[in-house]
Amino acid sequence: MFRRTFWFTAGAAAGVWATTKVNRKLRQLTPESLAAQAADKAVEAGHRLKDFALDVRANMLQREAELGEALGLDAPVDPEHELPASRRRAALGPHTPTDTTTYSLSYNRNEDH
Repeated sequence: MFRRTFWFTAGAAAGVWATTKVNRKLRQLTPESLAAQAADKAVEAGHRLKDFALDVRANMLQREAELGEALGLDAPVDPEHELPASRRRAALGPHTPTDTTTYSLSYNRNEDH
C-alpha cells in the first residue's frame, strides 16, 4: 500500500514538474517574449558598443598627446616667429570656392523625335 502511494505521489510530482517546465518554455517562445529578448540584447549590444567607442576615443587622445609631446608639437610658440593675426590669415591665402560653375540642364521632349 505504501509503495503504491509513494509511486503515485512521485508520478504526480514529476507530472507537475514537467508541466510547469513545458509551460515556462512555451511562454519564453511567444512572439512578445522573443521580441522583448531581442530588444534587451540590442540595448546591451548598444551599451557595449558605446563603451568601446569611448575607450577608443580616450586611447586615441592619449596617444595623440604622447605623439605631440614626442614630436614637440605641444611646445609653446615662440612670439618672435609667430605671425600677427592679420598676416596669419593672409598667409593662408584668400578663401575662394574652387568650382563655381553652374550647369543648366534643359530637356526638350521634341528633340527625341
